[in-house]
Amino acid sequence: MRVLLAEDDPLLGGSVQRGLTQEGFVVDWVTDGSAADVAVLTHEYDAIALDLNLPQQSGETLLHRWRTRENPTPVVVLTARGFVNDRIKLLNMGADDYLVKPFDLLELCARLRAVGRRAQRDSSGTLECGEVRLVSDTHTVTRAGEPVELSRREFRVLEALLRSRNRVLTRDQLEQTLYGWGEEVESNAVDVHIHHLRRKLGRSFIETIRGVGYRVCSAPAGADPQAGAQ
Repeated sequence: MRVLLAEDDPLLGGSVQRGLTQEGFVVDWVTDGSAADVAVLTHEYDAIALDLNLPQQSGETLLHRWRTRENPTPVVVLTARGFVNDRIKLLNMGADDYLVKPFDLLELCARLRAVGRRAQRDSSGTLECGEVRLVSDTHTVTRAGEPVELSRREFRVLEALLRSRNRVLTRDQLEQTLYGWGEEVESNAVDVHIHHLRRKLGRSFIETIRGVGYRVCSAPAGADPQAGAQ
């Protein structure tokens, strides 16, 4: 999942960014409301973790604006306000969930995954194609019931392909699943990860659409649509 973290506290923001990254998220971190608004306008996110007390523009202002624009990106509000009326107000404004500070990092991970699943209309967090089964919550992959060990970035590429199995993902789109802001993008990273996934899941599992990108193979069992692909 690619997540926007809007949090102005440098200690909390840095800690949350590191923790989410360790749990397999790609995280873009901003420290004020204006930067958060620009990020949402220029990038696609699976979820947003939004602090209410941001400088320049408050979290409430941003939430109202995004919903007015009909931006459906799930938002988990991070708030120090623990009163019931405050929580009801946030949910009525369009927040998908909330956490009262201080919060547990693993609970934030679980809530971000949950709102992301709801947005994808996937209540189980499980993605399957043929013999391959991926479970987002446990970060596990099996093939024909046998566990498959994937690196963090291999898992991200596979998850992106499975979530978009009816369409082709370009190399740029796959790079966005791998790297957050400030991370150096290796020129052949996507090709390397695709190669490793094919070795572990079967050569024909991922199809190359020449000049466009990649998709999970949708051909009948026994066919080899990958013949001749790089």
